[in-house]
Amino acid sequence: MARLDVISWVALMLLIIGGVNWGLIGLFNVDLVAAIFGTMTFWSRLIYIIVGVSAVYVAVMAPKLAKK
Repeated sequence: MARLDVISWVALMLLIIGGVNWGLIGLFNVDLVAAIFGTMTFWSRLIYIIVGVSAVYVAVMAPKLAKK
């Protein structure tokens, strides 16, 4: 089994957090990020951007990790 480096672990955790947030939005119409940081404040937008970047990173790295 492939071992993940720190960046990959962080990206994976952020991706899971983003998925849980989207699940909450879909099931209960509750945006946890907006509830904590405010609707489209600087901080909430930064969280959304970081989660999005981590999703792209995991998508790019997934084939490389699958080969290991």
